[in-house]
Amino acid sequence: MSPLLVGITVFTLAAFVGFEVISKVPPTLHTPLMSGANAISGVTIIGAVTAAGLASAPLAEILGFLAVVAAMVNVVGGFLVTDRMLELFRSRADRERAKR
Repeated sequence: MSPLLVGITVFTLAAFVGFEVISKVPPTLHTPLMSGANAISGVTIIGAVTAAGLASAPLAEILGFLAVVAAMVNVVGGFLVTDRMLELFRSRADRERAKR
């Protein structure tokens, strides 16, 4: 079986499983769960950089670069959402001090 076909199959199955798992999370837990998971997913950056660096074909280099970009967007978004979520739990006085 072709490695490309195996990769596409794994990606498709992971997308379906991920959608099913996330759709079962209650809305009150969705933001903390996803922000934490996105922030922790910095490990994917290591894999993406490795894939881009070890690529021998131009298409593999392009896909590796796109993987790095997508992983970085994911991690930065996770940190931004987490920061915004934690802002909700700060007192009004703490928020005023942080603005100065």
